[in-house]
Amino acid sequence: MNNIKKVLFVLLTLSLCFFTLNGCGYKPTVSYAKKELAGKVFVNLFVNIKDPRNSVLIKDSMNQLLVQKLGAKLVYDEAQADTVMNLKINSVDMSVLQYDSEGYNQLYRASVNILVSYTKKEKNIPTTFTVSGENDFSVGDDDDDTITDTIRFEAIKEASDDALDEVLSKIAVASFRK
Repeated sequence: MNNIKKVLFVLLTLSLCFFTLNGCGYKPTVSYAKKELAGKVFVNLFVNIKDPRNSVLIKDSMNQLLVQKLGAKLVYDEAQADTVMNLKINSVDMSVLQYDSEGYNQLYRASVNILVSYTKKEKNIPTTFTVSGENDFSVGDDDDDTITDTIRFEAIKEASDDALDEVLSKIAVASFRK
């Protein structure tokens, strides 16, 4: 009889824990972002004249993020879209973080600031926010301490990817503002 009480106590405790944790309403950020950007999405890019190559790269990264993480349906005609998303590089900065013993630049930081704005057709009120990312990198050779276009492009790409990681959480937070 004592064993039956122990089994019942354990079952009751486990079921109480299960219902308590299950009923708390936790949902991952992606589910709120999916709900906010439901339907067809058009991504519009404002090309930075100083840095057109990285601007296009950011649009590709955003498209990849929307499709892979949110399962969004991208359209290439703004008239067909339920949500129009605008992207623009606000700033790209390169700064020196460390010098070697001879005073040459050794470590750099690429910083990217991206303006993201999206408008849902039914609301027609834009939601705007900025995201920023950084990437620390070294030039590599002791003999050559200049930043080539390839190294610069790769550093900005990594900083942009870092910035776009924030987009889902910002969209999820914006979904609560109604």
